[in-house]
Amino acid sequence: MVPFLFFGKTDNASLLWGETGHRVVGEIAAKHISKRTARKISKLLDGATLAYVSTYADDIKSDKRYTDFYSWHFANIPTNSTYTASPKNPEGDIVQAIKMCISILKSPSESDENKAFYLKLLVHFVGDIHQPMHLARPEDRGGNEVKLKWFGRNSNLHRLWDSDMINSDNMSYTEIAENVPYINPSERKRIKSTSLYEWVGESYALAETIYENLPEDTNLGYEYRYQYLDRVRLQLLKGGIRLAALLDELFK
Repeated sequence: MVPFLFFGKTDNASLLWGETGHRVVGEIAAKHISKRTARKISKLLDGATLAYVSTYADDIKSDKRYTDFYSWHFANIPTNSTYTASPKNPEGDIVQAIKMCISILKSPSESDENKAFYLKLLVHFVGDIHQPMHLARPEDRGGNEVKLKWFGRNSNLHRLWDSDMINSDNMSYTEIAENVPYINPSERKRIKSTSLYEWVGESYALAETIYENLPEDTNLGYEYRYQYLDRVRLQLLKGGIRLAALLDELFK
């Protein structure tokens, strides 16, 4: 049976990368893992792909049995602070969640059922931690309360980075995964070698930049898309590369 950690449900939760974004991260990771890792994961997930299971942690949110995992998708970090210095959510957060998933996947005493469950969560949370508004300000719920318009339609700052810009491409997740920004080998190596806390720091710094550069006219469209869409793609690429490196380490 899957073990539950009994954190209470929080009212200060954020949304997530949309389905497309998570699947892009899973698809990129699948292209970068070793053949050995791919075989082990395929067996554990009964043949399901990383892209397919990447949305699992969202899917189970509608099931009341899994509300204890709700706060695992984000961490609140006040302005001019760091994750380490910020008060920790006693209900859990995304950093604690990733650590828990890693611990369970490393444990020789855990069942394959539990490992499959937490692997699905890990794939999702590594995606989430690269969505900058998941490491953002508590007072506006990671940008959810920052209202704006996207090509004339009501939206908010969180949703803009979560799915609006990604979906404006009108591309499938496989097409997006094939058209991420080019990075040279040395930069790819640097991205792979970073720690969990460095991922947090990067996303938080980007979130602060997003807040600071939000235009006064919040009816956003082509100009904002031109300015930031490549950064969205880069975050997806980083998430996929880092997820692959982590999985290779866990399944070596």
